[in-house]
Amino acid sequence: MRKYLFSGAVLAAIFSGIGVVRATISGPRDWRLLLMWISWAASLAIAIGTVAEDAKLGELEE
Repeated sequence: MRKYLFSGAVLAAIFSGIGVVRATISGPRDWRLLLMWISWAASLAIAIGTVAEDAKLGELEE
C-alpha cells in the first residue's frame, strides 16, 4: 500500500483531483466538467496501473 501512496504519479493524480473538485463546486455544469472528471479518473487509473506494473516487475527480478 505504501508504494501506491508515495508514488509521484499517484500523488500528482490525487492533487489534480483537488482542482477538479474545486472546478465542480465553483464552475458551470457542462460537458467540459464531465471531460475533466473522465480525464482525472483515467490519469489516476494509469498511475495506479504503472505502480502495479513496476511492483510486478520488481518481484520478477528478485
